[in-house]
Amino acid sequence: MFGAEKGSADKLDGKKLSIGIVQARFNEGITNALAEACKQELMALGVDPKNITHVQVPGALEIPCALQALAESDKFDALVALGCIIRGETYHFELVANESGAAVTRLALDYQLPIANAILTTENLAQAMARQDEKGCDAARVAVEMANLLDELA
Repeated sequence: MFGAEKGSADKLDGKKLSIGIVQARFNEGITNALAEACKQELMALGVDPKNITHVQVPGALEIPCALQALAESDKFDALVALGCIIRGETYHFELVANESGAAVTRLALDYQLPIANAILTTENLAQAMARQDEKGCDAARVAVEMANLLDELA
């Protein structure tokens, strides 16, 4: 029923969903762990492995282009952006973090498609490693919950 609070189990039921994942290869050790945690959590939430599409791109700035291609295919209930940007000595960190984040948000709004943004932005490798599993799982839960919410609101 519209407006009624659905049970938390309903919000996280991925059985009927198709999810697309875009993973940046830059900082691949971290992004591989993000992707693995995300896929495992999606399956734990009931998403059929054959309904998970996983593509890789070179870096965080390329994530939005692949997300857009997946969104335009009209095959997905939600998408997930996975990347890792670690601060360096130049302004490049801010540029990549700001531009990739803004583009992911813009795509979600333009396509009215949930996109869980798990592009980590950390000060160092240790911070990224400390977050890789948790944020991969979080992204899966966000994708499933938002896909179900938008379906309910439609």
